[in-house]
Amino acid sequence: MLYLIDANVLITANNFYYPVDRVPEYWEWLAYMGSQGYVKMPFEIFEEVKEGPDDAEKDLLFAWIQDAANKKSLLLDENVNPVLLRKVIADGYAPDLTDDEVDQIGRDPFLIAYGMAAKGRCVVTVETSQPKKQRQNRKVPDVCKAMGVSCCNPFDFNRELGFRTQWKTGLKK
Repeated sequence: MLYLIDANVLITANNFYYPVDRVPEYWEWLAYMGSQGYVKMPFEIFEEVKEGPDDAEKDLLFAWIQDAANKKSLLLDENVNPVLLRKVIADGYAPDLTDDEVDQIGRDPFLIAYGMAAKGRCVVTVETSQPKKQRQNRKVPDVCKAMGVSCCNPFDFNRELGFRTQWKTGLKK
């Protein structure tokens, strides 16, 4: 399974659960899982994190994502299929979105289109299902479901790939 992680997974992990400076094992594990081909971020999603915080002082997540080795291990080496992207927007959100609505959606359709591009892919997001939301307000899990893409939350993702703070002890030398 290839897990495609949303920007909000990294941002939320750093802000609430696994701060880069307090739980470095998580970030090492994530980079390792990326280098092994289990975890990737599409370029468009990577750019959301890489842009960094709005204030002048850059945070630790920004520094981590800028690191060349981390970028190499996490960045998905593919281009989005424009046909799939249009399908996600039209069928997953609405076929007649205005420019403002498309702006509100952001880059989520890219993430879902990459999830559709091959079998054995799962989108990881902190967003939760809200099936009553419509058009630009739809949530990633609901659009994934509509498009036939597997989706999970970060805790299921961590459990599935076996994250623990002593993860390195299980590696074969």
